[in-house]
This record gives sequence, C-alpha cells and structure tokens, in this order.
Amino acid sequence: MIDLELNIDPVLPKRKDFHIGCIGAGFIMRDCHLVSYRQAGFQPHAITSLDLAESKMVAEKFGIPKVYNSWQQLIADQDVEVLDIAIPPDKQLAVIKEVVKHRHIKGVLCQKPLAMNSREAVEIVRLCDNAGIKIGVNSNMRYDQSMRALKTILSRNYLGEVVLATIEMRAIPHWQDFLKKYDRIEILNMGIHHVDIFRYLFGDPEKITAVTRKDPRTQFTHIDGISQYTFRYQNDLMATSLDDVWAWPGEGAEKDIYIKWRVEGTEGMAQGSIGWPSYPERTPSTLEFTTKQAPNQWFRPKWNSVWFPDAFKGTMAQLLCAIEEDREPEISGRDNLKTMAAIDACYLSIQEGRTVRFSETFKEVE
Repeated sequence: MIDLELNIDPVLPKRKDFHIGCIGAGFIMRDCHLVSYRQAGFQPHAITSLDLAESKMVAEKFGIPKVYNSWQQLIADQDVEVLDIAIPPDKQLAVIKEVVKHRHIKGVLCQKPLAMNSREAVEIVRLCDNAGIKIGVNSNMRYDQSMRALKTILSRNYLGEVVLATIEMRAIPHWQDFLKKYDRIEILNMGIHHVDIFRYLFGDPEKITAVTRKDPRTQFTHIDGISQYTFRYQNDLMATSLDDVWAWPGEGAEKDIYIKWRVEGTEGMAQGSIGWPSYPERTPSTLEFTTKQAPNQWFRPKWNSVWFPDAFKGTMAQLLCAIEEDREPEISGRDNLKTMAAIDACYLSIQEGRTVRFSETFKEVE
C-alpha cells in the first residue's frame, strides 16, 4: 500500500505571536519572508534596513508596527523576541556579535550562507550557543514541497537503497550587487541550495569533487560560474549537481530554463522539477515515483503550494518550534556548519584539482 500523504507541510508552533524583528527590507524579506509569515499568522513587530523609505513602505504593506533607523536600535527593542536577518553573508557575524548582548532575544533566523566561510560560521554558532540563543538558518529548499515529499518517500524505503541522485539546473540567477565584491559566487550563493539538500536527503558525504568554469555572462571576477560537484558517500551513493548559470547560447536564442532532479534506488526511482525558475508565476514543484512495492505504475502527487514564497514559513516555523519546545532547531546553525564545510570542500577541490574528504573541512564548535 503506497501512502501519498507525503508530509509536505511544515509543523507550525502553537504560539504564533512571537514578536519578530526584521533586519532587511529587500526582495527576499519583502516578497518571500513577510508574504509567507502573513500566510502562517506570524507577527512581525519591527523592521529596519539601509533605506528608511523602503522600510516604511514594507512596514505599511504588512502592518508592521515599528520602523527603526538602524539594526542596532531594533535589536535593543525589549519587545523583540526573534530576529529575522536578511542581509549579505559577510555582514551577519558583526550583527550577531551585538545580538548576543541582548538577553530578551530568544532566537535568530540567519540567511544562508551563514557566513563567507566555515571559520566565521563557527564563530556565529559559538556566540549564540554561549548566549543561549537558538539559531536557525534559512535553508529554504528543505521546505520545497517536492523535496519534503522526496524525504518522506526515502524514509518509507519506497526506493530501496539509493544508488544515484542528480540535480540539473539550467537557470540564470540574478546576482545581487553585493555579490560582485566576492569571488565565490555560484556554489556559495546558489549551489548552496543543492549542497544543503543533498545533506538533508542523504546525510554527510565522505568525499567531494568539484569542477567549474567561468560564466561568460558574469563580467565581475569569480571562481565558480558553471559548476559541477559530486558527493560520494560511504555506501557508494553518488549525488551530483550540474549548475548551469549560462543556460543558453546567447542573447536572442530560445531559452530552455528549468531545474530537474532524479533519485534512483535498488527498489524504485523518483524524479521531478523545481518550480522556482518560473517565479513570480506560481508554479508548484513536481514529483513522480515508481516502486517495486506497487509494480508497473507511477505515482504523481499534486499540490498547490510553491517554493517561493510558501516555503519560507517553514524555515521560521522550525525556529519558533525549537524556542517553544526548548530544543535544537531542525535547520540549526550547528547543523549548517556541515553545509558550510561541504561548500569549503568544493572550493578546496576546485583550487587543488582533487577530491577532498569531508573531514578535511568540517570542524566542530568548541
């Protein structure tokens, strides 16, 4: 008997009125976080950004009571219980260093990447641990509906032992201006979704191999444009992603944009697509699977929810549930250190032209 109730919806906290302080008012906050929070019934209490006029506009649109001139003023507000940080990764450590001085703050949701490298990420986690603040990371692909359904399918062993998993991305991200001062571009800022989802689905790899070439469209200096990276697991499972940010031959040619994934096991196979490239059109991700447990047929569950913006209530919900239940968040800062270590391993592999053991880059918080 195949159960098509695949647990795609996040568990919401019993208490939805936590006062959330929002740092940042750009696209990801305005069009994703706050839209999904309104759907979930969460309570943004204050907002700030580098542009006061934009902060006021977003506050008015979403009924946020307080607008502050600076994040320093916002985190000092004694009514703020949880912070939602949506700023560039190289700025998060400086904010966290101040946040941990304020005992009224119970939790922080950080953007991903958590930092520019594992060393800074470890420092963020250490600071929050010492202050008793729960820290979650906005690894929102874990709440894409097809990925949550796939996780359930794997947990029910419908596919048997997984042999091969692939992601094929033919899509063109919008590189925000702040990224142009970095040389680590694709894997750290886009591929991180796929790196983290491999860990979510299959756990930590034993070895990582990455190769890349520059993207002809991206004119600023960068190490990684078009990227391919393979995770090799102790049981011989291979999980590989091809991230093609070039995606078509040149301006004027017909486009073929998509993200597809596939997982093959000893007892079945699942495949699907991610709806994100069609944003802002609401395009649900898809999934179909076949299994020896119900031979000679395909199962194709459907849903109306989409990754952007619906998944973002899940990343906040898992933090609020952790605060409510006094436990580690599902997507905790400590767990995210392993995602950061996997990314560092990709860049080390690129730099040295070799396969890198995961143990070479992962370091526990002391």
